[in-house]
Amino acid sequence: MLVSVQGVPPLFIVHPDTKSRSVAMAYLEHRFTAQDGLSLYFRDYGDPASPATPVLCLGGLFRNSRDFDLLARRLAGERRVLCPDLRGRGRSDYDPDWRNYKPATYLNDIAHLLAHTNIHQVVVVGTSFGGLLALFLGAFMPLAFAGVVLNDVGPEIEQDRLEDVLSYICVDRPQPDWESAVKAIKAQMPAAVYQTEAMFEVMVRNTYREGEDGLLHFDWDVNIVKPIIGTQGAPPDLWTSFLGLRPIPLLAFRGEVSDVLSEECFMRMGQEYPGARLVTVPGTGHAPTLAEPECAAALDVFLRDL
Repeated sequence: MLVSVQGVPPLFIVHPDTKSRSVAMAYLEHRFTAQDGLSLYFRDYGDPASPATPVLCLGGLFRNSRDFDLLARRLAGERRVLCPDLRGRGRSDYDPDWRNYKPATYLNDIAHLLAHTNIHQVVVVGTSFGGLLALFLGAFMPLAFAGVVLNDVGPEIEQDRLEDVLSYICVDRPQPDWESAVKAIKAQMPAAVYQTEAMFEVMVRNTYREGEDGLLHFDWDVNIVKPIIGTQGAPPDLWTSFLGLRPIPLLAFRGEVSDVLSEECFMRMGQEYPGARLVTVPGTGHAPTLAEPECAAALDVFLRDL
């Protein structure tokens, strides 16, 4: 099957019954069963026999595996790359109990994914909420980490921005066509700034799924926000989790005009974490796609010895 999105090279999808991956762009589609019986989906790029450390990509709060496609295809020539849909996102099952949409459950799911794929150590790439999961995963499974990449996220989150996002994604907002979807995202998410219009359009297409009613719907369970909205009291001390990753190699990206990760917090991350590599991605908001030239160059250097 050939899939093409404007501005993005075509992608051949190789299904699980295929014996070989004919091109580096190919990925296998798999499912595994979580501890509570939920069926979860992931994409598997690259050669499982590669001696290079595999990469595990964790997406944003309401994002899915498709966001990492360009990055995964580029890395797949040298190493295996796993891109899961967290429960309630993309092609993974929606949880009938919204109370399970919490970090402890996600971490358990990730542990099951690594066991299912027989992977013992990974480089974790976490975008936004996926980066926070990486922080928690460092305490949950410290020996599984060979390196960490935090994409536009840090130990401090701009609360005003978080509240705006939660209020938008908690209700499905169907769109009649892709042109309307692009306009809707531009109006509701002005901080979604990308280096090219093609990158923006890919993000929009990764945001929606076509429903049986012919409309475009958000590609997530709107209930994923309920545990966050219902949270009371002081937020967790993310600095402790962040510093607990030391001395694991760390690469951090920040979109130049990000409204989620402040420049002040970003600079402090570098000061508090010896050896961390910090890269500001020009012309980009929240969050870089990791396909930008600045990201690609930094990732190549970072992953070279991992």
